[in-house]
Amino acid sequence: MASEESFVVLVHHRGSVNRKTRSGVKFTDKNPLCIVITSTTSYDDLVSAVLMKLGLDGAKRVKKFFYRIPVTVLQNTVKYDCFTINNDVDLQVMFLCRRQFPEVRTPELLARLVDVVSNSSGSNRNTNTIANPAGSSSRPAVASSSVPVYEPVVQHVASPSFAVDLNGTEGDEVVERENLPNALVGVAPVGVGDGFLVDEEEDDVEPDMIDDDSADDIGATGPALEVGGSSSDTQQYPPHFSSLDLDAMRHEGVLGHAVGFGARDAEGTTGLTEFQVGQQFQDKDEALLSVKTYSIRRGVQYKVVESDHRRYVGKCSEFGNGCTWLIRLSLRKRKCIWEVKRYNGPHTCLATSISSDHRSLDYHVILAFIMPMVRADASVSIKVLLNATAAHFGFRPTYRRVWMAKQKSIALIYGDWDESCNDLPRWVLGVQLTMPGSVVVLKTTPVRVGGQVDESQAYFHRLFWTFPPCIEAFCHCKPLVSIDGTHLYGKYGGTLLIAIAQDGNSNILPVAFALVEGENAESWTFFLSHLRQHVTPQPGLLVISDRHNGIKAALEAPDGGWLPPSAYRAFCIRHVAANFALTFKGKDARRLLVNAAYAKTEVEFDYWFDILRSEDPAMCEWANRIDYSLWTQHRDEGRRFGHMTTNISECVNSILKGVRNLPVASLVKATYCRLAELFVRKGREAEAQMGTGQQFSQHLVKCIEANMKTARCFTVTLYDRDNSEFTVAETTPTGSFSLGTYRVSLASRTCDCGYFRLFISRVSTHLHAVHTHGSPGPLTFTASIRLARCSMCIGWDSHLRSQRASGHLTTGPR
Repeated sequence: MASEESFVVLVHHRGSVNRKTRSGVKFTDKNPLCIVITSTTSYDDLVSAVLMKLGLDGAKRVKKFFYRIPVTVLQNTVKYDCFTINNDVDLQVMFLCRRQFPEVRTPELLARLVDVVSNSSGSNRNTNTIANPAGSSSRPAVASSSVPVYEPVVQHVASPSFAVDLNGTEGDEVVERENLPNALVGVAPVGVGDGFLVDEEEDDVEPDMIDDDSADDIGATGPALEVGGSSSDTQQYPPHFSSLDLDAMRHEGVLGHAVGFGARDAEGTTGLTEFQVGQQFQDKDEALLSVKTYSIRRGVQYKVVESDHRRYVGKCSEFGNGCTWLIRLSLRKRKCIWEVKRYNGPHTCLATSISSDHRSLDYHVILAFIMPMVRADASVSIKVLLNATAAHFGFRPTYRRVWMAKQKSIALIYGDWDESCNDLPRWVLGVQLTMPGSVVVLKTTPVRVGGQVDESQAYFHRLFWTFPPCIEAFCHCKPLVSIDGTHLYGKYGGTLLIAIAQDGNSNILPVAFALVEGENAESWTFFLSHLRQHVTPQPGLLVISDRHNGIKAALEAPDGGWLPPSAYRAFCIRHVAANFALTFKGKDARRLLVNAAYAKTEVEFDYWFDILRSEDPAMCEWANRIDYSLWTQHRDEGRRFGHMTTNISECVNSILKGVRNLPVASLVKATYCRLAELFVRKGREAEAQMGTGQQFSQHLVKCIEANMKTARCFTVTLYDRDNSEFTVAETTPTGSFSLGTYRVSLASRTCDCGYFRLFISRVSTHLHAVHTHGSPGPLTFTASIRLARCSMCIGWDSHLRSQRASGHLTTGPR
């Protein structure tokens, strides 16, 4: 079989990646391994083959592979980029590219090897759950019906624009990851080479003083933290910070806690209050964090005398003035651990000044403390984190320092901010392979250097995406869609545009998303054009939105497909009332305007509008400048179905809680996972109801039952038997606004109350009164909404099972 054809893979295990070659990416190792595999080989099989060939099974592990992926072939010249392989789905990309590029028959991989460290006394820093973003461009040139093929990003150029910031800054190359903390990437820093292989004892010569390295540099070495994965496929976020889990603030796995400062002595005992010679630490980051935490707890300052990849020396800032506190830590290279070689303590000095801040309380220490809280709720505010840090350490850090710590925490849990855009195309490609019909449109912008366009570089600009169940579900929803935007609160900001629908059971369903730089005419045109093309092609659709000029321009574009009679527009009354309140103060006036907007008949509208006019005629003049069909129910010709707002807040709070704080790739993954959970849960509920013989949705059944109960308060008189017309008179008031007598026509399905025209799914109470009092034939007006047509019955299960089977579905914190 062709799928079982064996072929050779060159696996490099030393050296690094050189991106600055004519052919793009090139591996510097000159002595690669030759591994024979087939297209059915799994990721674990490949890892085992490499380790066995090297004879390092049990001593080393493969953290990840870098694949030298071909992206373009021009005049017999192949250009390569770097692609990170972490699982079986990533490995399938290599097999696919080998078939698509017959010019490259021998794939090349670079295996990133790290030591297998014992987990006897702390968290294992070298586990696959560490959030280490793939430092590569995940952009294979694979044709797709939804994602256009584009050139890979070779180098990022600094720019203040939103699109550029998402891609990172100059010098952030894929393989140059050695400048990150070695506890995060599992390799030695640049310039160390094989220095870890020899165990040299340290001398006792004290060098001259150097600057303290505890400054708040975002690129400095951070603490090594264990980042656990989610226990479920859908990341569930707890309520906001008002229900903060205080136990998470004292998580035992957090380095630098008060007892023992995360260290152990030579015998493995813990609970130390002072350092001792022979104490050991998993890595340098843990050792530094312990020294800083000790200094904060004692309320004293210290200076760093020496700090490199093999030693760390610190002295009290009052050393020589009565205090002899000193600590020296060294790397034991054979054991790959850090150990206290010399310690003079405790401090004998006194604090010379009182300060609310502490120099050692940098963002690395704060990061270690707030990590459990950020993992529990990515939307937790900086103010809450700042107050918690101050209460725990007794010193109050700056707002910026806590903000930096939170952004780094999110990067460790959900992926690096700058590399997130490079990871996104790889994930999108996997979704399209396992869920055909997914629509993803990625727009990039060219890079200009010195007035010239650099074809080898591109910036992330905008992204539109939706999934097949959302497209199919909208066919069973009410013919209206609400659109709105919400700001992103991550490192680089931006705006998330959302299209929201609602089915006959009052289930809110986001059907399409877009990530843009902000709300303007161009971004809304990008979103609405793809929404119309891929999700909402139905004629006569109603669009509910705010009064943003960008939306107005996009909807009124001649070629946009949103002009009547193809589509109609209505305003969200919440936004109209907010704009009204900017000019006219007072809650009563705003309430009168909202009541007038919700009025179902012209008589009821005039009632509230006259009261508003008596308050201030200028209020009515302001409202009259907006066409009544755009903001009132009695003039909407029944297109609103009673929906007066965009439901954006309800959608964000119930379905998209917390995603606005995540990197772009994690944000897109979160929408997938939340929707998968939503469809599965609501679909099972609907199936259970159908299994019990229910024909209509729960929401409709409740409306019918309430109307049948209220119908006892009416008297019915036959008006025209041939035309099935009746008069219904209220004997007891049933609402806050009542006209007393109504005309009901069964033939035309109308009622003077206005409910039946505006709420097609809600059968009028007065129609139920006619039926209750003996009208001929069964009541047939409820057949518009059945459970079999409920949007949440559209199955996501089959898509979910196929993705889980392929190993592609990865959700929540890594």
